[in-house]
Amino acid sequence: MSTESVPPESTENAGPATPDAAGEPGTPDDTATARPEPAPADSASTSDDETPPARGAEVLSEGEGEESLAAGAEAEADGADGADAEAGKTGDGEAAAQLSEAQAELAAQKRERERIERRRAEKAKPIDSGTKLSGKAADLLAAVRAVEGGAKPPATVFAEPARAPRRPAPEPERRPQPVPAVPTADTAPAPAAEAVEGVRRVLAEGGAPETLAAQAAAVLGEDAEDLLREDPWQLLRVPGVRPEQADGFARALLGPECAPDDERRGRAVTVWLLEQAALAGHTALELPTLTAALGRQAVPDAEAAVQSALAEGDALVFQDALDSADSGRADRPGGTVENRADGAAESGGDEGDEDGEETRPVRVLVGLERYALAEESLADALARVVNSLAKETSARWESVTAGASGSTAELLRAVAGHGLVLHTGGDASRAEPAALLTAARTLGLRAVAACHTPDGRQRFTALLGEQAADGAVVTVAGLLAGAEGPGRDAEGAFALDLLVLLDAPQVDVESAAMLAESLPDGARLVLSGDPAVLWSAGPGRVFADLLAARACPQVASRTPDPGPIGELVSGVGIGELNQVDAPGKEIVIVPVREAGEAVHRTVQLVADSVPRAFGITPEETVAITPGHGGAAGTRALNAALKERLNPGPGRFGGFDPGDRIAYSPAPGRTVPGRVVTADAEGLHLSCADGPVVVPRERVEQAVRHGWALTAHQAVGSRWPAAVVVLPGDAAQALSRPWVYTAFGRAERHLSVVHGVEQALPKAVAEVPAKPRTTRLPVLLRTQVPAAE
Repeated sequence: MSTESVPPESTENAGPATPDAAGEPGTPDDTATARPEPAPADSASTSDDETPPARGAEVLSEGEGEESLAAGAEAEADGADGADAEAGKTGDGEAAAQLSEAQAELAAQKRERERIERRRAEKAKPIDSGTKLSGKAADLLAAVRAVEGGAKPPATVFAEPARAPRRPAPEPERRPQPVPAVPTADTAPAPAAEAVEGVRRVLAEGGAPETLAAQAAAVLGEDAEDLLREDPWQLLRVPGVRPEQADGFARALLGPECAPDDERRGRAVTVWLLEQAALAGHTALELPTLTAALGRQAVPDAEAAVQSALAEGDALVFQDALDSADSGRADRPGGTVENRADGAAESGGDEGDEDGEETRPVRVLVGLERYALAEESLADALARVVNSLAKETSARWESVTAGASGSTAELLRAVAGHGLVLHTGGDASRAEPAALLTAARTLGLRAVAACHTPDGRQRFTALLGEQAADGAVVTVAGLLAGAEGPGRDAEGAFALDLLVLLDAPQVDVESAAMLAESLPDGARLVLSGDPAVLWSAGPGRVFADLLAARACPQVASRTPDPGPIGELVSGVGIGELNQVDAPGKEIVIVPVREAGEAVHRTVQLVADSVPRAFGITPEETVAITPGHGGAAGTRALNAALKERLNPGPGRFGGFDPGDRIAYSPAPGRTVPGRVVTADAEGLHLSCADGPVVVPRERVEQAVRHGWALTAHQAVGSRWPAAVVVLPGDAAQALSRPWVYTAFGRAERHLSVVHGVEQALPKAVAEVPAKPRTTRLPVLLRTQVPAAE
């Protein structure tokens, strides 16, 4: 059983939906796109008998309005006739009966008009997300309420809707809370030796590698042994384990009791698919997409599996009412459920025309709790940042905005009057946030800039020049951990008046939520970055969602990146692969025919050609390739570059002193460094943030050779020279953001080892960023009004 873990940096190649193919998640050709299947007809439309009435309103099924009124009139008429006949007090009983029938008809018409007026009044009100639902969407929402109340949802959640009126349960009110950082192996307490030994025994019984014992004990807790014996599919919670491997483990433990339709298997595979989707960047999955992916994993009853996961609290379900801005999503088959705006059907005739009812698509999503709470927390925190800024504070900025010009002046004015501001531009535009930080500190404000990588921190500090102060520029990870920056006040908030978040596209939803929640009331937040680069390695697309929501001022830099490389990268950003004049050989194209030749030419460029022609040493050059695997992936390139630049036996777990490495202390983070030595404590590294000791059991997962990187590992940093390797088998992995990011890592020289022929210009022109499913845009619309 192979359980090799692949860091999420390779997820730039993941598909827009759930990965489910064999192999490493995120590598080329290893990810299958789960296409949504058309939803059943019952979930796409509703009738009155599925729609909850307003309190005190009479429930009328479709086509029954006039019949009910007539029946009521006849009943009242019959009663009146009987009373008159029995009394026998008048001689014109027939006239009295006719009079009573007319009165009954008038009364019935009056009630019908009142009902229509009530429906019109309800229709005029805004519809909150998750309310006024019907059919399958309402059933799912009722299941959420049952789960949160500690009960099991009804077995009919995914069955045909009952043809009887019922009221939907209100969506649970839950104030978003800050999402804690995911503990890494460096900070998480090691599991007890007894727990590890118990897990090792049960793994051996099931035929699973005993090397997973420590990792499984850390993930599943002290009761990991009992949990695995009771539910062997819990092994899927260990990173790197796939469903077919967990199935083999379960068969060995359970014997004849193991079956594909086991409820435990369906629940575990559901959670696994949601976790794989998170590696691909999604914070949730649309219900049809999830059930289709479960079907491909041989889950016989996909809907029952989702229901079981909801009942156990392993996943949450959401219904988001979509506005016209999301109409494109609403047109996709199986992605939405249309619900009537007023929750009732037309009664027919002229009155029905007057009461013309609009429909609004509702998207049903299923996601893991941690990412759902992170998005809700982020939306809530951003709304607080927008609304808590005191109006009179903008007057202080007049002295610093007067002397500025161009995009810098626009940025200063926007920050002066708003709590949340977005700033877009290439690498050269970082001078504008630098001017903002300097101006804020001149005004006596506590201002800090946070970068994605240590290299970004170093380059931004250089822009500040003499104005740079200790602690003014930090990394996002260091700021969140408290190792860098001003620290926190007594209430746990950052001691800041302004936070400038650079490299904003690389911030995932959990980190963004923690940063925004940690800002004190009245503080300003500026998100700055290049929207054309690859998105975060972690789930979410925070910067892109905020730009699309237009919930705050946006300042687009007019400062172009200089030189031939800047011209080339700018063209890629708009979908054009232009011929660029490079008189100083700033850009060189090296054609190759196959992967072996690509590896050979890459080593030649890094070790010989670039140092000889430009005086750039191999230590200042990076090779960038689409994935870790393949004949010209990072593994193959690093092996070849190590043999040429630092040969050795690899006596420290494949590493030797002097090896260039890429260290991943947490998913989505890559820190460059060098191997110093190794001892009983582990592998000793020298990194940009100082010395690091990686325990022996984590070396294989957390440390790779670092002469060659993927684009996701390289984003946020720049090198004097970059060699971008495009072997023929990488054509399917290319996209415009990938090419833009890879080419943009070079400062002075860019070599392109070109073996994909026309796939490169096609990717630049036709392959945009792969979509990600997130809830943040819908949450922002309800929390923060669109900026004018």
